[in-house]
Amino acid sequence: MKAMVLTGICSLKDNKNPLKMVNLEIPVPDNDEILIKIYACGVCHTELDEIEGRTPPLHFPVVPGHEIVGRVEKRGSKATRFNIGDRVGIGWIYSACKTCSSCLEGKENLCENFKATGRDANGGYAEYTVISEDFAYKIPDIFSSSQAAPLLCAGAIGYRSLRLTGIKNGQNLGLTGFGASAHLVLKMVKHRFPESKVFVFARSEKERDFAKELGAVWAGDTEEESPEKLHCIIDTTPAWKPIVEALKNLKEGGRLVINAIRKEEADKEYLLNLKYPVHLWHEKEIKSVANVAKRDIREFLELAAQIPIIPEVQEFSLEDANRALTELKNGKIRGAKVLMVDYKS
Repeated sequence: MKAMVLTGICSLKDNKNPLKMVNLEIPVPDNDEILIKIYACGVCHTELDEIEGRTPPLHFPVVPGHEIVGRVEKRGSKATRFNIGDRVGIGWIYSACKTCSSCLEGKENLCENFKATGRDANGGYAEYTVISEDFAYKIPDIFSSSQAAPLLCAGAIGYRSLRLTGIKNGQNLGLTGFGASAHLVLKMVKHRFPESKVFVFARSEKERDFAKELGAVWAGDTEEESPEKLHCIIDTTPAWKPIVEALKNLKEGGRLVINAIRKEEADKEYLLNLKYPVHLWHEKEIKSVANVAKRDIREFLELAAQIPIIPEVQEFSLEDANRALTELKNGKIRGAKVLMVDYKS
C-alpha cells in the first residue's frame, strides 16, 4: 500500500517535505481489530507537533494522521461491532489500557498508557490501517468522507472544549485562532446557544472575514481588546501570546480553555507579561483540554448529523500531504485540510 511516512524529527521551516511516499505491506487485523481501507484523513496541527518534536513519535518511520475515515475491509476473529463495508472513523486515541481509573470513568484521554493514532501507531496518511473496534466510530451517512474526517478530532475536541467552558445560553464566547476546530465550534454555538455572541481573535484578515461569514459578531487581531467582556474563551493557537491577551478579555470569574496538545516555544517569554491583577485576579480560570474520549466523538458525530454541522474543507491528494502541512504551518487556513486517499469515496 502507498503511505506517507515521517522518518525523523525536523523543522518545517528548514524542510518543506518532511514526509516521504513509500510502499508498505497492508496490515493484518488482530483478534479485536478491523482493517480499514482509507478514504480520507484530516490534516491536524498535532501533526506539526509530531514532526517538529513537541510530541514526538515513539518510533520511526511512522505514518501520521488521526482524523481517518474509511471502509471496514476485514475483521479479526473476535471483532463483531462492525460489518464488512461499514464506513467508520478513527480519532486521536488508538488504544488505552481499559483498566485504570480514568478508563473506567470513560476518560480514556487521561489514561497514562494510551497510544496516539499516527504517533505511537501508524495512522491515516496511507491506503490502509488497523485499529481495535473499540476505538472506531460509525460515520453518519449525511457526511461525505472528506466532511467527516475533521469531525473526528477538530470537531470532537471543539465539542469537549465548549463543554469545559461551562457556557450558558446568552453568555459571550471568545475563540482565539480560527482554524478547523474553531470554525466548527462557531457553527455549534449558533445552534446550541443561539443567544450567545461569539467574538473571534485571529491574525489573518481572511480568517476574520471567514468568522464573520459564519456568524461571529466581531472579529479582530489576537492582540485586540474585544468590545465586550467574555464569559469564556477557547484558545486553539499554537502560541503563548494569545493566551496572555485572551485573559485580559475575560469577565470576572471567566474561564479560558486551552485546546492544544502542545504549545510552541518561540514566544514563551511573553508569559512574563502576565500581571496578576489584570490577567488572573477576580477568580479567572485556566483549563486545558487533553484531547477527546470515546464519548466525545460518539456524541459529537450524532450532534453534528442532527444540526447538521458541515465543515468547510480543502481537499489534497495523499501525495500533496507535505504541501497541506506547510500551508497549515504558515497559517493558510480556511476550515479544515483533508487528504483524499481515495477520491471515489
